[in-house]
Amino acid sequence: MQEHRLVKYRGKWAVTFADEAGQRIRRSLGTDDLDEARRRLPTFLRTFEMPADRTVRHLWEAYRKDKGAKRIAGNMAFSGKPILAEFGALRPGDVTVAACRAYGRKRKAAGKKPGTIWTELNHLRIVLNWSVKMRLIPESVYVELPPKPPPRDRRLTRAEAKALLDAAQPAHVRTAITLMIGTAARIGAILDLTWDRVDFERGLITYADGQEDIARKGRATVRMNAMVRREMLAAKKGALSAFVVEWAGKKVGSVKRGFAASVERAGLDGVTPHVLRHTAATFMAEAGRPMGEIAAVLGHSDSSITERVYARFSPAYLKDSTDVLDIEEVPLGGSEPEDGNK
Repeated sequence: MQEHRLVKYRGKWAVTFADEAGQRIRRSLGTDDLDEARRRLPTFLRTFEMPADRTVRHLWEAYRKDKGAKRIAGNMAFSGKPILAEFGALRPGDVTVAACRAYGRKRKAAGKKPGTIWTELNHLRIVLNWSVKMRLIPESVYVELPPKPPPRDRRLTRAEAKALLDAAQPAHVRTAITLMIGTAARIGAILDLTWDRVDFERGLITYADGQEDIARKGRATVRMNAMVRREMLAAKKGALSAFVVEWAGKKVGSVKRGFAASVERAGLDGVTPHVLRHTAATFMAEAGRPMGEIAAVLGHSDSSITERVYARFSPAYLKDSTDVLDIEEVPLGGSEPEDGNK
């Protein structure tokens, strides 16, 4: 593309440029915020490298490029294999309800779990919704999702958590598992954590890096307990890079293999990194910690979310309400009847 520049037009930022014939063209970026317009500009410019007749594959790859190093871009490298095999050559408008249902049946017949199928189609929906927002396609496309399966209520006992920690190896996997259990952080936040956000003096770990939205999922500031502090001191002693979880002086992209091997050595099953986050939150609730406090550790912006999931684990959960239903006890303010009234 020839030289371009940002201009304000009818209250929104737009990009202007000259086409091959020298005619000046203006295209809105759909926002009145300059920073957001600058963020959208590279993606907008890349659209001119795409054919006019864009397919799902073109949009999928454009979305992944736009997200760069974010975790979803990596996840979509895997979910994209079956999705693009089925939908990649289609124009967005050809993604129909019937096509989504047929995809679900096909993946189910191949032995895929309902949660996997839901995630794959949801990634397709995310891409097409983003494409509308970025003005890569003119109108939204409805992607029908199958019913989302209920989450597995797997959580570890304290003995199981201790067994997993004892079995965790090598060192970087043990560090990651310690942080998952001891701070309830998401694995993505842990792998992104750098030493400049570990404050030994104040005993705090700050998972938000200051360059992103502070409200991003799970990016909380948490206090180190004794277990976490010991692990952090040991890891810091052997640190070769800026990242807390490292391998050979480099950032670790995934601990999936090491995590699975540690789970197997501990004699456990059905354990994922998210199970450890769920376990940590359950431990706090079982100890009677306030829901607002648990929400702060989990990085939930709204404690009602925390309460909905974890309040039932609290020893005080509905206690006062159910105590009044105990008909074998004398009602409050009442008295035993006289012998003659029995």
